[in-house]
Amino acid sequence: MKIIQNSNLSFIGSNQRPTALDEIYSLDGANKPILLFAHGFKGFKDWGHFPLIARAFATAGFYVIKFNFSHNGGTVDEPIDFPDLKAFSINSYWKELQDIKNLLSWLTINSELKDRGADLSNLNLLGHSRGGGVSLIAAQQYALIKRVITWAAIHDFEERLPDENELNAWKKSGVRFIENGRTKQQMPMRYEFIEDLRANAELLKIKNAVKTLNKPQLIIHGTDDSTVPVTAAHQLKKWNPKAAIALIAAAQHTFDGQHPWTKKTLPRATKIAVEKTISFIKST
Repeated sequence: MKIIQNSNLSFIGSNQRPTALDEIYSLDGANKPILLFAHGFKGFKDWGHFPLIARAFATAGFYVIKFNFSHNGGTVDEPIDFPDLKAFSINSYWKELQDIKNLLSWLTINSELKDRGADLSNLNLLGHSRGGGVSLIAAQQYALIKRVITWAAIHDFEERLPDENELNAWKKSGVRFIENGRTKQQMPMRYEFIEDLRANAELLKIKNAVKTLNKPQLIIHGTDDSTVPVTAAHQLKKWNPKAAIALIAAAQHTFDGQHPWTKKTLPRATKIAVEKTISFIKST
């Protein structure tokens, strides 16, 4: 089966900022469910084994679109890593929600997608980590999304915030720096991040979105996740008892992937996550 990949195309994200996306699909003439893949915090569409994940879904018959959030620190010309820390510094959950909204608009006006077999009536959103939390809100907000799948998703944005003393110091200085353990960059986050979260508090409550979600939901989480503990998955399930849940034994936050990923095959935990995602979409 021939897999086609159109890399580093662009759409206009929040604040009219262009951002990069890839399309990966097979040339088999069949209609293909669309699968959008949303990365997490300090992530990007080409991180680690994400390209292999996209190819696995495309081989299974999906029209895959993996994209960078518009203010993740990358650019269209340099979509890997974080060449634009100024953009990163003003990112927010609301901006990422708007990115998904704008991507959906881009899909509806792109007539070439239908010519390649992409089925806009069967659109699925898969989000990892922070991208999973944003995806749950997007799925509740936007009717075009038919199913939502999360891998290692956070369940509460405010719970991830630092304590009150650190918040006060952040407010006083106006900026907080997060070290990237891999690149060693000091990645700035302006205090507007907190102001934006509080200004949009009701919209950005994952609990509200999940409790009122009226479409199929799959929760996938590793039991050994030290970044987002598996208790987050149990809480999501509690809020939506109809949701399907799959816990992968001994898997951690990235399902055994890392960046860079030089192997030609997916790690065991990721293979399981891919298989469970495919089965869920086809069965619902």
